[in-house]
Amino acid sequence: MTKTMMLLGAAGLAMAAGGAFADTSGKRIALSNNYAGNSWRQAMLQTFEEVGAQAVDEGVVAAADAYTTSENQATEQAAQIQNMILQGYDAIILNAASPTALNGAVEEACNAGVTVVSFDGIVTAPCAWRIAVDFKAMGKEQVEYLASRLPEGGNLLEIRGLAGVFVDDEIHAGIEEGVAENDQFEIVGSVHGDWAQDVAQKAVAGVLPSLPDVVGVVTQGGDGYGAAQAFKAAGRDTPLIVLGNRQDEMQWWAEQRDANGYETMSLSIAPGVASLAFWVAQQILDGAEVPKDLTVPFLKVTQDTLDEALETTPEGSVANTVYSLDDAKAVISEAM
Repeated sequence: MTKTMMLLGAAGLAMAAGGAFADTSGKRIALSNNYAGNSWRQAMLQTFEEVGAQAVDEGVVAAADAYTTSENQATEQAAQIQNMILQGYDAIILNAASPTALNGAVEEACNAGVTVVSFDGIVTAPCAWRIAVDFKAMGKEQVEYLASRLPEGGNLLEIRGLAGVFVDDEIHAGIEEGVAENDQFEIVGSVHGDWAQDVAQKAVAGVLPSLPDVVGVVTQGGDGYGAAQAFKAAGRDTPLIVLGNRQDEMQWWAEQRDANGYETMSLSIAPGVASLAFWVAQQILDGAEVPKDLTVPFLKVTQDTLDEALETTPEGSVANTVYSLDDAKAVISEAM
């Protein structure tokens, strides 16, 4: 079921991407994904598979196939892209292990006439399209929220994502900028949680004994519940933890709210951005004029919208927005 983004007003929906004229029923689209080890990536893959399968059933495209590398390695993903070229795919949508290390393989695809649309983990190759949220702003907003809730400041713990990935670097840069502008806070510890609850819990548990009192935890998604469990196991007070839209951490948040009035916020890119990438690729194959860079808002859950988000998020999954063809046309029109 599609939740239409707030930015998609009636005027935007009325403006279709111009110039589309080609028949895409014989076109084949592949997803190249570098990592599937958390609930966000699983929801992303599921969204792509469901949207792609429906598009195939309806004759919009001939194939929509998903491939995930066994390791989060740019060399392995580059080989995967080269294999997709050999298999004759017309378009590749790409969640990249690196913004730059895959550029050679992406250029090979472009030179072979393959459309490449990167999303979430984007690439910088000029021939590729990019769909992303402002991850730096997402990191900075966490600190600004903590400043509004904890004006006297204090010590923060930062939980980062996968080392070396564009998303991790951008969110971290935003957090650093937020702390620089709100110097009542100090980051006293930093660990990599790999966007996974179990990894985050173990990493936080390992560093807590060496940390002073912590008033807040800034995160990247998939790590908030693990952090909460680590603090609980250590017998320490639960700090204000910014969450990342995962069902288990939102459930924990609701339980804490009901028990003791716990209040926080949650934000992340919607895993359904894969469906937007699919439709953008389809529109490019269809002859539409599409700007190289498209931006979508991150999905935020507040104290007021928590119950609604929980009600619509399956157990073990992530709060999501699934994009339709009309949504994609509106995003394209907005960018133009």
